[in-house]
Amino acid sequence: MYRPGKRSSARKMTVAYDILRLPRVAWPLRAVIFAVLVLLLLPYVITPFYAFGQPVSTVMIWRRMAGERVERVYLPLSRVSPNLQRAVIVAEDGRFCSHNGVDLVEIQDAIEDADDLSEMRGGSTITQQVAKNLFLWPGRSYLRKALELPLALWIDLVLSKRRILEIYLNIAEWGPNGEFGVEAGARRAFGRSARSLSQTQAALLAAELPNPHDRDARRPGPGLRRLAGLYRARVARAPAAATACLSGAP
Repeated sequence: MYRPGKRSSARKMTVAYDILRLPRVAWPLRAVIFAVLVLLLLPYVITPFYAFGQPVSTVMIWRRMAGERVERVYLPLSRVSPNLQRAVIVAEDGRFCSHNGVDLVEIQDAIEDADDLSEMRGGSTITQQVAKNLFLWPGRSYLRKALELPLALWIDLVLSKRRILEIYLNIAEWGPNGEFGVEAGARRAFGRSARSLSQTQAALLAAELPNPHDRDARRPGPGLRRLAGLYRARVARAPAAATACLSGAP
């Protein structure tokens, strides 16, 4: 005998059971999404605390975990030679004081100079390099660049220009054997502190970036000397506004 009521009840129980199972199936996915969101947001939470202290880069952390050599003597910006400060700015980011962490003019020029996106040169600002060194990974990839750009804008918003440059000068790799920061780089290259570098020494040290494994200020070849000479000329021609953001109290 046909009993529609029982079949309808059975169908409703099956649908209800399927609904109850959905959270169990979706929970691992939700956990992964939550973990990814935490990892994405964590740098934004941590960044304001980097107004103080002596930050380290991800490369430094990985080297220490691997038992590899890390030499870094943190030097406040007030104790870094002004010659080096100016040389690094003209070498790495000539509009450091005028942009908001991302140099749109430089990015546009890089795109126009490349035949396709895979050949596009870096165009990274000092602030972008701070974002990469503090929170991301080395190497070129579209994913890293996509994460780097908004993070650089946030860093520029919450940290002063002086502090951004100070962090950069103390976490950039400045030697082939685990030397990080300008003090370790200056001592290796010239046997003296970064606080007392001449214009020529400062230009040579700036010219090591971004690849101190191939460029050696201690034994500079003709190419490195030409590059350092170019940076010295740029420093001489640079307007006062190029480094105006570094003046004032630390």
